[in-house]
Amino acid sequence: MTRRITWTLLVLTSVLLVLAVVPLAVSLTARERVAYRDSQRAATRVIAAAAEEHLSDNKPPTAMRQELGAAARAGDCAAVYDTSGRVVASTSCTAAQGEEAEELVKDVLAGHEPEPPENEGRLVAAEPAGEVRRPAGAVVLARSAGPLDARIAAIWGWSAAIGVAGLAASALLSVRLARWVSRPLSTLDVSARRLGEGALDERADVGAGPPEVRRLAATFNTMAARMEALVHGHRAVIADVSHQLRTPLAALRLRLDVLAAEAGGDTAAEFAAAQEEIARLSRLVDGLLAVARAEQAAPRPTAVRVDEVVAERAAAWSPVAEERDVRLTVVSEGPALTVALGAGHLEQVLDNLIANAVDAVPEGGSITLDRGRAGDAVRVFVRDDGPGMTDEAKAVAFRRFGNPQARGAGLGLAIVHRLVTVNGGTARLEDTPGGGLTVVLDLPLWREGGPEPAGRGDLYRF
Repeated sequence: MTRRITWTLLVLTSVLLVLAVVPLAVSLTARERVAYRDSQRAATRVIAAAAEEHLSDNKPPTAMRQELGAAARAGDCAAVYDTSGRVVASTSCTAAQGEEAEELVKDVLAGHEPEPPENEGRLVAAEPAGEVRRPAGAVVLARSAGPLDARIAAIWGWSAAIGVAGLAASALLSVRLARWVSRPLSTLDVSARRLGEGALDERADVGAGPPEVRRLAATFNTMAARMEALVHGHRAVIADVSHQLRTPLAALRLRLDVLAAEAGGDTAAEFAAAQEEIARLSRLVDGLLAVARAEQAAPRPTAVRVDEVVAERAAAWSPVAEERDVRLTVVSEGPALTVALGAGHLEQVLDNLIANAVDAVPEGGSITLDRGRAGDAVRVFVRDDGPGMTDEAKAVAFRRFGNPQARGAGLGLAIVHRLVTVNGGTARLEDTPGGGLTVVLDLPLWREGGPEPAGRGDLYRF
């Protein structure tokens, strides 16, 4: 943002300076040329007035020669011509004589006003001596254009200096303005990112930047404070539920165990059924707590090697699969891929998916874990050849208790969906070719320069 604001202001200032300074310099140059020409013509008329007294009134040429001497001392070349075009008097230099001067004299003696030419750094002017229609002669004065060129160069030099100074001042002010605007926004962006990563005590600076940015930072702080209060309240509720429900359930299970040990016949069977329901209720409570923890998770992405985690979880679940006569295999082909996930999240996702697949697949069935590259994501597959799901069941499977046909608490896929989506990935269900269910996970690819890998978190399986 700082660069965009700076370049925008610099371009705007440059355009304004060009539109203001260049026309001004052109105008000053034109005025300087006119003033220089007027000065040259005035000097020529002075000599012409003195020459008229000599040519028409037959007075001594003293005044005329004095004016020619003054012109010579000023660095000009001048020559006085009579009505026949003959040089009557001149300065020591001959720049006011020659073919060009003779052409000007002819125009003047004919009663015309000649266009003064500019050749080889000289400005030549011609004026009649006496009346314009009946001149007694003509005066030609040649003046060097060097002083005029120096003044014009000075005008453009000062104009360029003013433009550069204005551009430098604009660059300095634009950089300061851009930083004044962008730094609070950058700080606010960092605070928002840290808040999204789980730093609930993060607050933005409200004392810098424009009033609009300060109000935005204050609004962000209010939102962050309310979010922190809500999350802490949610965590407190989870802790209370965990304590208030697990303790009486454990006590009830112990009492049923004692009563079941002393009972016999139909009573023992009833106690066994009650114990099974208590165990199911305990799993349900643990599942709800796990979903709640997953929903309030705000992970900080870490580098996770997919092939290593897949191999590790497959090895951990192999004894369970062998006990139920289920073949658990891992497709090990392909390059090593790294994803950006919260610490321990991929393990939790795979544990839930493998646990669901092991429960669903009949004896002699198989479960296959695979992964591959899909654009900017890493795609992980968990395939089984179990009974699969209907389209209606797949549409609601990621919701809490969405699948009424689930054998367990029906919360495993809800936890998987929450952990995958909170990390910026997607999860979907497909039919396995030949029968069964395939869970497809698209996980964000790890980029170089990201956060350092962190340790793994707690695992929850339901």
